[in-house]
Amino acid sequence: QTRLELAPASPDLAGATVELVDMPRREYRLRSALENLAETEAHDYILIDCPPSLGILTVSGLTAATGGVIIPVQCEYLALEGLSQLARVIRLVRQALNPELTLRGLVMTMYDARTNLSEQVVAEVQRHFRKRVFEAIIPRSVRLSEAPSFGVPINVHAPRSAGARAYEALAVELLA
Repeated sequence: QTRLELAPASPDLAGATVELVDMPRREYRLRSALENLAETEAHDYILIDCPPSLGILTVSGLTAATGGVIIPVQCEYLALEGLSQLARVIRLVRQALNPELTLRGLVMTMYDARTNLSEQVVAEVQRHFRKRVFEAIIPRSVRLSEAPSFGVPINVHAPRSAGARAYEALAVELLA
């Protein structure tokens, strides 16, 4: 039996950055909360979706990560620059806060088969990260863009769409 629990972000999370500023061991707050949760409930996986910035919430997520980090990479040129900064932050977090932190893999997203740029970005990421790039590539898709506005995941909104099939392939790859 599959059971899914979600703890979605809310606008209140914006205030967490401010509240955490003066807290001692602020980088470990999420990790402690998840450890407490693990004592009361069994979970096979816990996914922590971090904001795309490199602020305290992302550092907290990286500090709490035990099964590795999955990095989504948009098939855009500027994403390559952000990826190098994130790789540096992951090294720093590993050295200072979470020595077990590993890079589980990179997921190429917003891939547009009509452009050379998408193919070039995929090739560049594969060249630098070799076997750590997942085979499943998430396409740029109207259906994927629509799903959040309906408040449902892509496998409910458009289960036969290319985006839904790509995410399903990613899930299979992750579980393998």
